[in-house]
Amino acid sequence: MSLLNSIEKKHTMIPERFRDRSNHELEQFVQHTKYKLGEKLFIPGHHYQKDEVIQFADARGDSLRLAQLCEENQNAEYIVFCGVHFMAETADILTNDAQKVFLPDMRAGCSMADMADIGQTEIAWKKLSDIFDDTILPLTYVNSTAAIKSFVGQHNGATVTSGNAEKMVTWAFEQKERILFLPDQHLGRNTAYKLGIPLDQMAVWDPNLEQLIFNGPLEKVKVILWKGHCSVHENFTVQNVEQIRKQHPDMKIIVHPECRREVVALADDAGSTKHIIDVITNAEKGSAWAIGTEMNLVKRLIKENTEKHIISLNPNMCPCLTMNRIDLPHLAWCLESIMETGTHNQITVPDTEATYAKKALDRMLELV
Repeated sequence: MSLLNSIEKKHTMIPERFRDRSNHELEQFVQHTKYKLGEKLFIPGHHYQKDEVIQFADARGDSLRLAQLCEENQNAEYIVFCGVHFMAETADILTNDAQKVFLPDMRAGCSMADMADIGQTEIAWKKLSDIFDDTILPLTYVNSTAAIKSFVGQHNGATVTSGNAEKMVTWAFEQKERILFLPDQHLGRNTAYKLGIPLDQMAVWDPNLEQLIFNGPLEKVKVILWKGHCSVHENFTVQNVEQIRKQHPDMKIIVHPECRREVVALADDAGSTKHIIDVITNAEKGSAWAIGTEMNLVKRLIKENTEKHIISLNPNMCPCLTMNRIDLPHLAWCLESIMETGTHNQITVPDTEATYAKKALDRMLELV
């Protein structure tokens, strides 16, 4: 076994004592540890987490809001981020040096964020700059690595969320003639289209081929979409929509803008996770909804809105697999390690990288 594999195994192989305990025993342990650590501990939980984990969250939210809450919570020495890697990175960027951010399972990554690495992005930027000169501003979805956020910050760009993407894309076009949107092509396409930019003015950058995909004169290109996607949201299809329309003609369909353009076009509504939660929560009793987003959240909305008829847009949809790596045994193990040694899977972003990444975040936060 290589040294790298040995280190990886050490940080991911959970001790048997946590696998052997019942859920009740683990719940008691987590509750007791939270009580002992008190205000020193803060557990943010993303909406896509399992119920067994989210029950212990001190705050629920999307990735950026949770990172902001970490920043605001100056009493917390230990932040156990129940989400995925890029979310914990953002929390580390925004919090102070005295605070430590941990991820209960280091395998909890994000396939979308991993579709744009810094090496690929630097190559793309050079080639695109050769084509379009100094006419491009980079924007990155917050669902990206700290390295990508840092790159965008260095090049005077900003981060965006699914909730403020329209405002940020509008801002970007006030700065430059074109934008490069990383790493989710679907959010970029849906946002630009909603703002009135036709599809025939959108190109796709394929990082594997290192090639711009576009049919037409290059001067027409206004939006360059990175060829990345969310593996959960891309699995909602036109066929899913057609099936709902056939089986439940009175049912409304609401989807996340990480879904494909053709799915968003056929839905009754599209918006961020917070938007979806707000719409369902405030919907009339007896209303019927098919939701196109992550299954753990859909199931929670069903449980919390029993007076409404709610189903998943895709009945065969699985929860986000990487998010689900954060489970009750890993949370308990993380808390035990913090109690014993003060550390466990700590997430740290290098200072220079964090500085430029924070610039990208701050440019967004100043505008929204």
